[in-house]
Amino acid sequence: MVGALKAVLIAIISTVVLFLIMQLAFFFPFYLTIVVEAFNLSNIAANDNYVKEMYYDHSLDGLRSRAVFNKLPDEIMIEIVATDASGNTWEAVGDDDERTYSHQDGPYVNGTRKPYLQRGSPVTVTITAVYPIEMTLWGRTITHPFPVSFSMTSIGLKYYKDLEWDGYP
Repeated sequence: MVGALKAVLIAIISTVVLFLIMQLAFFFPFYLTIVVEAFNLSNIAANDNYVKEMYYDHSLDGLRSRAVFNKLPDEIMIEIVATDASGNTWEAVGDDDERTYSHQDGPYVNGTRKPYLQRGSPVTVTITAVYPIEMTLWGRTITHPFPVSFSMTSIGLKYYKDLEWDGYP
């Protein structure tokens, strides 16, 4: 009887391990999608020193509509942060039309901070999502959320005439 129970226990454990390996196989495309989206947004942020709302919304909607991501779409977050030389940070997502900010010199427009900095300042793109690990054993579904994030920092390349140039920070 002990031998039969050991065989059943080994079968259950090997099934669970097989399910976990299958989940791991699906995890790599999930994580690589996050890496590619962060890379694309980082390139956009490097070109303009901030990300326009159009690109931000397009990336967020694209991630939420993908196969594994659409199981927990509200858990997907994209954070784009600009950091100045003194360590102050703020969201670097701005209006699609650059002319909104260029009519006034200095870092503020109508009392609000411009989303971009001068050339040479870092912009960090962080994408956070939750990978749902799911297994069905004996008709019961076991789920465990696994939070994942990827962050990439790029340096702004665009020179803005409405901001002061102090050289590279």
